[in-house]
Amino acid sequence: MILLNLLNLLKQNKNLNHNNVITSRKISNLVKETLGLIFLQKVKDPGLGFITILRAKVSPDLKIANIYISVYEKEKREYVMKHIESIKGFLRSELAKRVNLRITPELNFFLDDTQDYVDKMNEILNSLKNADKERNEEN
Repeated sequence: MILLNLLNLLKQNKNLNHNNVITSRKISNLVKETLGLIFLQKVKDPGLGFITILRAKVSPDLKIANIYISVYEKEKREYVMKHIESIKGFLRSELAKRVNLRITPELNFFLDDTQDYVDKMNEILNSLKNADKERNEEN
């Protein structure tokens, strides 16, 4: 009997963790979409250029949201990150107005340089391909 109760408790705990993961994903997507709209509608700085919110990851306790952004113009990245850092409170308050959550997560912004990495890898692969092609033409 005790073993059966213990197994039931473990199953319930497993389901709770699974539900937390689903909830965290849903809230992450909601935060991402809502911040995108806030940037479009409320942030009126043409100096920011083209910004894309790639993903948001909300912690399981929903207190922290890590937001990953991409800035198209590389030379503006430092300015964009400083500007976003300076309006972080405004962004959080706008998020709180639009999304009905018990806790509005603290926002942390990170520059996602995945595209730079992909570009660099493509450049390396193309140079290897060209070198191989030249070597084959010489023989």
